[in-house]
Amino acid sequence: MNIFTKSLLVAISSLFVSQISNAQEGISVYQDYLTDNYYLIHPSMAGIANCAKVRLTARQQWFGEKDAPALQTASFNTAISERSGVGFVAFNDRNGYHKQVGAKLSYAHHITFSRSDYDLNKLSFGVSAGMVQAQWDPDTDPGIFDPVVNGNQLKYNYFNIDAGVSYHFLDFYAHATVKNLITTDREIYSEIESDNLRKYVFSAGYVFAKNRGYRSYRDQGFSWEPSVLFQYTEETQEKMLDLNLKMYKEFSNGQFFAGISYRTMFDQAEYMKETGGEVKKQGYHSVSPILGVKFKNIMVGYTYSHLFGDVQYVNGGLHQLTLGFNFLCKESNYKCDCPSVNF
Repeated sequence: MNIFTKSLLVAISSLFVSQISNAQEGISVYQDYLTDNYYLIHPSMAGIANCAKVRLTARQQWFGEKDAPALQTASFNTAISERSGVGFVAFNDRNGYHKQVGAKLSYAHHITFSRSDYDLNKLSFGVSAGMVQAQWDPDTDPGIFDPVVNGNQLKYNYFNIDAGVSYHFLDFYAHATVKNLITTDREIYSEIESDNLRKYVFSAGYVFAKNRGYRSYRDQGFSWEPSVLFQYTEETQEKMLDLNLKMYKEFSNGQFFAGISYRTMFDQAEYMKETGGEVKKQGYHSVSPILGVKFKNIMVGYTYSHLFGDVQYVNGGLHQLTLGFNFLCKESNYKCDCPSVNF
């Protein structure tokens, strides 16, 4: 590999790594929220649905590559009263010689403004408190020698708090969450690293159905859900946008859904081409098709993310599988096509 190719990969990696595995911020925001998993990024969604929900996700990048980025999460949330919900998240995130494991507990309070049980008009507030253990294992990266580390595995625990708000009105929804609003000091790599891990996540969407009416989301067959998600990282000022579109097809005992998500970063990195020495810029862009099916109280979803650009580490993309289980379900009377509230 010559000097120009190395420079090119180093420049673009600053964008890719921030998206693929930010090993110090907690759970990174991937497209798994589109497989009926908004609670994973918004604590205010805990217990809002008419069922208790368990979601298991596994994300793998670059099959066949040693120490490739991989993420596993397990989450649970349920209502404990008409106005309160609780949740739990555990995760394991590895990227090469970086690893983090953690867990968080959530509480959400839901305020209903509608005058009847048929119109959805609800404001929710949520907070999550968690503990994360960040690790650096030099044995998995033999190309790096640091006399300070001297072959020892570094570990550091820190505490963080997320807070957010959600609003549902009929077929419209919006969420806003501050991740790592409060964190304790971190010194895994040095004594002067920044403790500012705050990330702001905003999302909104609307569900369009061909026919309107009582419980139309179960009766009318097809519905469409365009949505957006925006992320802003305070320390690095990185901005990222998702544009999404999902389609739902209802059946008597379940549902099929399919969708597509386009993700882009507003930041770009400069690199020099191998021939001619021309300096160019490239940003992060990806497209993620989504497929899933719900049968009774079981949900299975699959997402594949394909990266675009002249610079690629290896061929292939990112694969993610989501398994969901619902129980303790209650009949919902809401007249809306609101899949995150009505299962």
